[in-house]
Amino acid sequence: MGILSWILMGLIAGALGKFIMPGDDPGGIFVTILIGIAGAFVGGFIASAVGFGTVTGFDIRSLLIAIGGAVLLLFAYRQFKKRS
Repeated sequence: MGILSWILMGLIAGALGKFIMPGDDPGGIFVTILIGIAGAFVGGFIASAVGFGTVTGFDIRSLLIAIGGAVLLLFAYRQFKKRS
């Protein structure tokens, strides 16, 4: 999957991650979008490492993996900011 596809999927995953985990996030929408993009990368890496296969296309499975990564990073970010 190309880098632009990952960024696009990250934008979608970030928006859906924010929808799944609503709340007041420090940093606003831009940080949420960046977390979504990073979550797409992290989700793809974790899924490949665990054995779910490689993320090669823009399909439902890839989107779910990216959303999972975005939610995971959003949760970690909130926990980190809560302690700071």
